[in-house]
Amino acid sequence: MKKIKLILPLIALALFSCDNYLDVNTSPNQPNASLITPNLSLSAVQTSSYSVLVRRMNEVGNVFMNNWGANVNSFTGGYAEEFGITMSNNFYEDIWNSLYRNTYEFTNIINHPSADYDHHKAIAKIMKSFYFQYLVDLYGDIPYFEAHQGANNVNPSYDDDQAIYRDLIVQIDSAIDMIDNAPATTVAVGGEDVMLGGDMDAWKRFANTLKLRILLRESTKAETDGASATYLTAQFAALDTNFLTDDVTINPGYSSANNAQQNPWMNLMVELQKTSSGAFTYRSSFNFRRASAYIAGQLNNNPVDPRRGRLFSLVGGQVVGVLQGDQSAPDGTAPGNISSFGPGLVVDNSQDGYVFLAAESFLLQAEAVERGYITGDAQTLFDLGVEASLSQMGATAGTYVADVNSVSGKGYAASTDKIAAIMYQKSIALNSINGAEIWIEYTRTGLINTIPMPMPGISPTGKKPLRLMYPTSELASNSANVPAQSIADAFNVGPFWK
Repeated sequence: MKKIKLILPLIALALFSCDNYLDVNTSPNQPNASLITPNLSLSAVQTSSYSVLVRRMNEVGNVFMNNWGANVNSFTGGYAEEFGITMSNNFYEDIWNSLYRNTYEFTNIINHPSADYDHHKAIAKIMKSFYFQYLVDLYGDIPYFEAHQGANNVNPSYDDDQAIYRDLIVQIDSAIDMIDNAPATTVAVGGEDVMLGGDMDAWKRFANTLKLRILLRESTKAETDGASATYLTAQFAALDTNFLTDDVTINPGYSSANNAQQNPWMNLMVELQKTSSGAFTYRSSFNFRRASAYIAGQLNNNPVDPRRGRLFSLVGGQVVGVLQGDQSAPDGTAPGNISSFGPGLVVDNSQDGYVFLAAESFLLQAEAVERGYITGDAQTLFDLGVEASLSQMGATAGTYVADVNSVSGKGYAASTDKIAAIMYQKSIALNSINGAEIWIEYTRTGLINTIPMPMPGISPTGKKPLRLMYPTSELASNSANVPAQSIADAFNVGPFWK
């Protein structure tokens, strides 16, 4: 079954691939998209979208949030742009290009002419909203309402990011309604759903949790903006609180058969085949990335975090990190042996990918309770979030949950600022799994302790960016509509919820 599941996404992706990320034109030499039914294309777009999340989005977030450093003992010049925060129109522009291509694939499913695929279309609506939230979070105003219209509109206008956020909620509600009220002729979703296996109740929990995250993004704005406060009050009052309690994973049949079949994170880190002794042969991508001194200090102390030896390799029983921007001896002070990624992250070629963690769900709920938007016990939800993270990472919990709750800034019970403790635990739970989410939450709240800048003198601005810049590809293809933007704007003008 695994092999069959993998062949489907590869075939479908080949049929649907396109060069223009906002274009839905079809070539007369290619099969018409309307002939590819949603059950044939769903796994392809789920898989290709996840690859962007776990690779480039994960990377930029973890570097900006000072989780990752560079192995300066073996490499020179790495992460120069990231440590210097040298923002430009080609800095991580592939995130924009890839997400638009993939959301176009979701649009194809949603617009499929047959009325017999409501459940597939509902999944596509939920996942399109999932990734469009990130496009707004990373760029602000973007093409949305006119995107993916192909020859009917090759230069889509830019929409207000708050208006997009509002419509994401509408689309998710529509998806839930499609699940609940699908006609009897609706084709059942099965193994082609490589995330939740066609469990539509689980998709509703995913949708509710995504709504929770979208709404909470605006909560800091609502502290000073009456219109946002009114909107959130109404939305939370209607919110179904049946949220995720399990990790949402993805696996279309990952294996070491070839590069296309490998888990995309593992494909970045290791060669396809293990050595005769069963050990990995690491790629330069793995050998280059190392723990930062900042995250090493957080994991090693006050209290010792059981996840540290799962996130990073231990050197002398400790995570050993490098200052971002440091150099090897004798010119710098970098340790001779710096911790690499650990066995909780680099497991096997066939390992599951993680799209939405149960830990994040519980911690979102804890924040919503703390802010008074939903009822519940925030301490219990906080503890469940930490426990879920420990379990997901394969760490032995010991007394960590009780111990950390006595530490201000890391544990809920001891913290005057409860949101700060929630943000800290979320940053550890998502470390090296979804770095973009950590960066976005840092931008929203300004919390997660005091995450340091790279070494003095490395970054000319002395502060972290609030967003990415519109890419050169968009400036070239849609120049009439791209909003004016300076490098300074990347540091001073965030999304509407900032």
